[in-house]
Amino acid sequence: MYAQTAMKVVDRIAYPIPAMCKGMEREAASRIAAISSVQSVDAGKALFAEGDDADNVYEVVGGMLKLYKLLPDGRRQIMGFVSTGDLLGLSFGDAYLYTAEAVTDVTLCRYTRARFDRLVDDVPGFARRLLTVRSDELRAAQDQMLLLGRKTAVEKIASFLLMLADRQADAKDPNVVNVPMGRNDIADYLGLTTETVCRTLTKLKSQGVIKSMSTANIKLVDRDKLEDSAAGEFQEEL
Repeated sequence: MYAQTAMKVVDRIAYPIPAMCKGMEREAASRIAAISSVQSVDAGKALFAEGDDADNVYEVVGGMLKLYKLLPDGRRQIMGFVSTGDLLGLSFGDAYLYTAEAVTDVTLCRYTRARFDRLVDDVPGFARRLLTVRSDELRAAQDQMLLLGRKTAVEKIASFLLMLADRQADAKDPNVVNVPMGRNDIADYLGLTTETVCRTLTKLKSQGVIKSMSTANIKLVDRDKLEDSAAGEFQEEL
């Protein structure tokens, strides 16, 4: 199991209002903020590992983490990527069901599990908010099942880029998508090989659908065609 030494305390003064508090009444928001502490994890470090005691719940304040499980033969399946505003560590049992590792430097708000659970009973509207989070997680899991089971490589890559774009919809340019994870991470999320990911991205670039802006940014040049590709169109062209 990973030690929690990968985490560092962050000055509370620099921390904005937790997303869990937004939209809630002042008293409820104060109670939520009162049980939180702000911490950070460096890129490449684990926040927690599969099987660790599920003692805390975390809210991402900034940065991105990947969530994954290891198969008995050592292969890795990335279950998802979480970023600003997302919760992780909501486990029904006593242990975390997956490993959470920072893709970039990450800032988090940490809630101790016992005190977090008490808020469900004590704070009006809190349980409903958690139900929304669980519903979003279920929808994401269903979307990934579709990606892994029925879509081609082109459809998977196109869908993945559009998913990232939708999550960054409030960015200055919604068509410039930040892709901080490596090609191997994308492959392990989509059930492809790294070579297939690279080859498919190259095909999309050669068709003028996307354009590399930097090592971590991709511009969606022809979003309509990318959406058609995600839906199964233009397979022969790409």
